[in-house]
Amino acid sequence: MTDPDLVVSETGIDPAGLGDDDLFRELASLHRTRLQTLRHGPDAALDNHLRRTAELETEYMARYPGREVDPSRLTQDF
Repeated sequence: MTDPDLVVSETGIDPAGLGDDDLFRELASLHRTRLQTLRHGPDAALDNHLRRTAELETEYMARYPGREVDPSRLTQDF
């Protein structure tokens, strides 16, 4: 059953209304489907994917401004 206090937009539930587990699940789903959407999705699907990714990642950064940064990933060897 859906929480009646959650705000739902055309792209999904407002990220601020998601618990941490739900936020992580939604982020994982978007990242898992990113390449398929980029390569094969219609423009509207790609636009929606980009918008939703930005919404969820912005919420993540607001909650975890001091997120865990792996020092071994701080390299110029891309």
